[in-house]
Amino acid sequence: MKHRIVVLGAGYAGAYVAGTLARRLSPADVEITVVNAVPDFVQRLRLHQLAAGQEIDAPQLADVFAGTAIRLRLARVTAVDPERRVVAVAGADEGELSYDTLLYALGSHGADRGVTGVAEHAFDVAARPSALRLRERLDSLGKRDEGGSVLVVGDGLTGIETATEIAESRPRLSVTLVARGELGAPLSAGARSYLRRVCDRLGITVLEHTSVEAVEATRVMCADGTAVASDATVWTAGFAANPIAAASGLEVAENGRIVVDDTMRSISHPNVYAAGDSAYAIGDNGRPLPMSCASAGYTGMQATAAIVGHLTGHEIPHTKLEYVGNHISLGRRDGILQMIDGEGQAKPKYLSGRKAARIKAGILRMSLWATSHPTFCLPKRKHHLAAAPDASLAERAIA
Repeated sequence: MKHRIVVLGAGYAGAYVAGTLARRLSPADVEITVVNAVPDFVQRLRLHQLAAGQEIDAPQLADVFAGTAIRLRLARVTAVDPERRVVAVAGADEGELSYDTLLYALGSHGADRGVTGVAEHAFDVAARPSALRLRERLDSLGKRDEGGSVLVVGDGLTGIETATEIAESRPRLSVTLVARGELGAPLSAGARSYLRRVCDRLGITVLEHTSVEAVEATRVMCADGTAVASDATVWTAGFAANPIAAASGLEVAENGRIVVDDTMRSISHPNVYAAGDSAYAIGDNGRPLPMSCASAGYTGMQATAAIVGHLTGHEIPHTKLEYVGNHISLGRRDGILQMIDGEGQAKPKYLSGRKAARIKAGILRMSLWATSHPTFCLPKRKHHLAAAPDASLAERAIA
């Protein structure tokens, strides 16, 4: 009987882990199934570009996993039962999947923070369908003689990248960025000043120290009682973990992410691993890793190493769990690279301009290649599972 590995989600973390496991474990011993709701790989880091009107590659997962024994199941995960070791899925192929080892990488979605009207009236760039809806709206505004107003709520990295991308790509539209505090507060003083100059150059109006309490069809209402007109409100005020983990009985943090040890193994259910935005992992600096592509890479590598080690009896190497900086694109020809220290604070030095933009573009290309080519250089010899005649494969997986 083969050891059944089920990977939930084929984003940056899930696709990489699945492909790497297929490369390192013998198909004679393991059966790997990837469950994903859509047939293509979504470059989430570039969805603001898609919304602004650019074409973004979306490799088919069937091509990504071609040449392997990976089974791709296009379905939506509806529940996880870690006691029975089954996953419930819905869609054209509805039913249950049993597993011996589970890699949970369902990621995150945009968080409305309880603000009235966000779900009904706001757009977001947290998923490909929602980014395309925003794109259609921007297209319609661009055809109007008077143009239109776009309001981006949230001055985190996603909000900054979205506002600058739209302003550069669609200069006929009026773009406003709403910040709860000072614009670019986590950045160094020099980087904050540079960001402000970029916003001025692109004609972006910045409303600092402003909190939005309600979103309506043609405006937003602020905490101080003022109303700001908006033909398209883009909500980028943070992300929330998929709620399935919390509902499953797995140990989760307050924000719904699965609490894992330093090998990405669930502290409550040892046959479950988590990676990417789904994992509440403590970094080498003693702080939780943020939701980011970089964290997906680190946690994905560590989860892969742990799963292979536990199944084959090999020593488990430990991946560095660190967050070294923020890479912010400011349109296609500008950017900021802000390095941070071990305490998570911005260092004084930063890189900006075209060089920073080229580095960010290179990081995105590398992330796409690494994730969409996880089975490159498939070896002729693969690791077999450790022999243990007195224990089943499932028992060995959680030993």
